[in-house]
Amino acid sequence: MGDRVLGIAMNGVTGRMGYRQHLTRSVLAIRDAGGVELPDGSRVIPEPVLVGRSERKLRDIAEKHGIERWTTDLDSVLSDDGVPVYFDAQITHAREAAVRSAIAAGRHIYVEKPTASTLDAALELAKLAEQAGVRNGVVQDKLFLPGLIKLRRLLDSGFFGKVLSIRGEFGYWVFEGDGQPAQRPSWNYRAEDGGGIVLDMFPHWHYVLEHLFGPVRTVTARTATHIPRRWDEHGEPYEATADDAAYGIFEVGDGIIAQINSSWSVRVDRDELVEFQVDGTHGSAVAGLRSCRVQHRSVTPKGVWDPDAADPVRYREDWSHVPDNGEFTNGFRAQWEDYLRHVVLGTPFHHDLLSGARGIQMAEAGLLSSRTGRTVELGEVSST
Repeated sequence: MGDRVLGIAMNGVTGRMGYRQHLTRSVLAIRDAGGVELPDGSRVIPEPVLVGRSERKLRDIAEKHGIERWTTDLDSVLSDDGVPVYFDAQITHAREAAVRSAIAAGRHIYVEKPTASTLDAALELAKLAEQAGVRNGVVQDKLFLPGLIKLRRLLDSGFFGKVLSIRGEFGYWVFEGDGQPAQRPSWNYRAEDGGGIVLDMFPHWHYVLEHLFGPVRTVTARTATHIPRRWDEHGEPYEATADDAAYGIFEVGDGIIAQINSSWSVRVDRDELVEFQVDGTHGSAVAGLRSCRVQHRSVTPKGVWDPDAADPVRYREDWSHVPDNGEFTNGFRAQWEDYLRHVVLGTPFHHDLLSGARGIQMAEAGLLSSRTGRTVELGEVSST
């Protein structure tokens, strides 16, 4: 097999995530490096075709990066057999219809999460893709980041013994928009536009828990809108109708308890914006996006509670850093490379639309739990 150029319709690349992580740091980086090498020594070289609503933005990006084709007409590029792959990084409520059209056109699918606004819609997309016989995937980038790769190594080596619990902390302070511009778009805080931290982040936590520790079995959650009034991109005030914080407890795998706090209304006092502490009978680890620290039971200090005396133990000094032992590429790029091999060779790709649907199932369960005050069990979902 000789080198192959693979056309990819990229919809939503004028947005921050679509542009920075998917276009420039992934697809263009792969293209400029000569493509992804296949087992026979040949390469698959991605060639993006930009799709969006703004002619000006598309033209500017294309000229800046030497991209030959761009269009505001999605149907025209979906009807082009020279562009067999469709990628979508649009805002959530615009994604479903575009993905449906791409599946109907017989295009292979790769999409950001959440894949749709509801579980029913996400399952329908997975079903349509299966019926059409198109290869499909959903972005689950955090699994490809150095910190979680190191955590996977520890799990595979048996370092933890029996895993007991997981504690996750994610978030940062997103400015309200009146004094300083907000770091996130205003639609994130409007439920009617598909916003909310549960719909945004629970799909992430689902694939992290599922792929590293086992299936998520139950969800207990409490959501909040801590900052009810914000200012949009034009400096106009608006009422936040979506949750900006969520506090969840999840039963995972064989009796593991995971507790994850997610908030856009918290100030950071940790090494990274997200960290997961995993405690086991034989050892513990704290993994972020890049780093991972461990403590084995053989070197665990003996904590003694004494409120009347200063504690002489410097607990953080008793942890060791897991070495890189190699170079790590950008997590989004690493998953893109796996997906491109999947499209061309049919190699296994576990991050499909059904996996993405299970993430939405957990998000819906979290919202239901918050409304009702009860624990929600997650049943099996299927695309059939």
